[in-house]
Amino acid sequence: MVEQNFQGSDNTKEAGKSEKIRSAAGDAFDKASDMARDAREKAKRAASDTASSMTDSVVGLLNEQLGSGAESAGRLAKAMRLAADDLSKESPLLAGVVRSAAGNVGHYASRMENQTVDQLAKTASDYTRRQPALVFGLAALAGFFAFRTFKNAQSVSAPPIQPTDLHHSGFDQRHG
Repeated sequence: MVEQNFQGSDNTKEAGKSEKIRSAAGDAFDKASDMARDAREKAKRAASDTASSMTDSVVGLLNEQLGSGAESAGRLAKAMRLAADDLSKESPLLAGVVRSAAGNVGHYASRMENQTVDQLAKTASDYTRRQPALVFGLAALAGFFAFRTFKNAQSVSAPPIQPTDLHHSGFDQRHG
């Protein structure tokens, strides 16, 4: 009977150890889960911050390019006015057309000069809402020209590089 008490005592000790191990494992699992959750949240925040800073960088770059494009358009308008002045002696009618086009280019350049990409996108969106048929027509026309250009580029290709059969065509120079 004494042996049974020792066995019962051993079982109780092992059960206690098992419970402690389970408890320690559960605590470790909980801590690991918390750490993983924290790491995931930090990664999400870092990704969001990175995406936000990249978006800001891209928008800044686009705004700079928009300003450069407006300056280039302004220079083009100036060059068109100079060309119109030169044309006025020989062809006043053509000079008037070029001056009118220069005025339009200059007007658009000055409007674009002080706009941001967001403002330009809003303006384009508003215009599309007011004139959907015109925008659709221009898109269809651009698509048509792109299709024709692509189709013509495919049909104008280099001739295939294949050896010709000179023997049967009468140009065999070895027996000739």
